[in-house]
Amino acid sequence: MTETFRLGTRGSALARTQSQQIADRLSAVGGFDVELVEIRTDGDVLTGPLSQLAGGSSTGLFVARLREALMDGTVDLAVHSLKDLPTAAAVGLSTVAIPLRADPRDALCTASGAGLDGLAEGASVGTGSPRRAAQLRALRPDLEIVDVRGNVDTRLARLTPAADDSETEPRTLDAVVLAAAGLERLDRSEAISEYFEPATMLPAPGQGALSVELAQNVAPALREAVAALDDEDTRLAVTAERALLARLEAGCSAPVGALAQRKGSMLRLEACVVSPDGQTVIRQARATDGLTEVGATLLGIELAEAMLADGADALL
Repeated sequence: MTETFRLGTRGSALARTQSQQIADRLSAVGGFDVELVEIRTDGDVLTGPLSQLAGGSSTGLFVARLREALMDGTVDLAVHSLKDLPTAAAVGLSTVAIPLRADPRDALCTASGAGLDGLAEGASVGTGSPRRAAQLRALRPDLEIVDVRGNVDTRLARLTPAADDSETEPRTLDAVVLAAAGLERLDRSEAISEYFEPATMLPAPGQGALSVELAQNVAPALREAVAALDDEDTRLAVTAERALLARLEAGCSAPVGALAQRKGSMLRLEACVVSPDGQTVIRQARATDGLTEVGATLLGIELAEAMLADGADALL
């Protein structure tokens, strides 16, 4: 009989899609079955702006329940969006694979199809991310930034006029900003009006990457199959980004953007910290030829130290 392993996932369409992609790859590599087990996280249940949840920090809201399920044996492995993971290590768990990263950029989706420069003065743009909101205000101070929560389809639906004009209907927006990776995984790329290049808007640390997490006592066959999905360049990049985030002592919803990319024998990390009103931007970059996890970690720490010396702590 073929062995079956249980993969914990959030219940959104995006989470289930990316988890199913990992499940299919593991089945092909390991020759066993993988079934999805839906776990409702605090981030799925609680309402309100992310910056106001859990005492002002959303760190761990989308992963804590999944990690509990791993620890108590409800599931054998879990797939997370890496940008949702706290930077502190979880005792008893390990990230065995970080697969090849999808597009890390943010994407603008507009009702008119226009890009950012084509939006009218005072246009309303929806995002639930303080990082995106701060960078949008830095780019276009005239825009009205509207806090939005919900899955991809719920946010995209805000671009369509409401069925009626009652006060219970969410207001229609001129644009929303979402992760390009999520839209592409859901085959919704046609909704993208403009990709934000990193020079314009830096993504969240780890954006576009996934983490496959296991408990320590899992079957060797499962651990070996998961390890085969790991992508070295992606792991190096997100290690640098998350080391920077940890040194800044900023949570996953903080106004911090970071992107590391391997260029030949070098790993380059660029990051920004932006005040909520967008008026102050601290942006720096640094590179290393230390293409190891230790080297990537040191790169993130060193860049964070330089940014703190430049006043980043006052913005956090």
